[in-house]
Amino acid sequence: METRQARIGRQALLLAMFDEEEEKAAIDYLEALAWRYCQGRVGAMEPQKIVAAIETAAKRHGVVNGRLYREMHALYHAILEAVHGVTRGQVELGDLLRTAGLRFAVVRGMPYEQPNEGEWIAVALYGTIGAPVRGLEHETVGLGINHI
Repeated sequence: METRQARIGRQALLLAMFDEEEEKAAIDYLEALAWRYCQGRVGAMEPQKIVAAIETAAKRHGVVNGRLYREMHALYHAILEAVHGVTRGQVELGDLLRTAGLRFAVVRGMPYEQPNEGEWIAVALYGTIGAPVRGLEHETVGLGINHI
């Protein structure tokens, strides 16, 4: 399988957006590439809860080593970039009376043919954002990619 066609951001977005029936093909593809990944859900009115949920899942599933600064730093910046997209540049939720219900995916791998390019990490967020009243939200998406 050629890794140059393996777009890490696309794979993270698909994993975050697919329903359970659809995600099997995405998971099979990631496993064929020997890429690490995790996914989950988070609902919050505070951005720090979103960051904490994603960091915890990535450490728990072995996508990153929580004792290595460079890995946690790369993950943190990918998360912030994704949250920035979800919140349209204003990384605030509760203070602006907004809440988010998100599915997330973290994917780590080597998307370039040249091994010296090293590993990269992508964080994708997909879900809803809006007033903290059920039914008054709209879809949102965010993607962050960083090298490790």
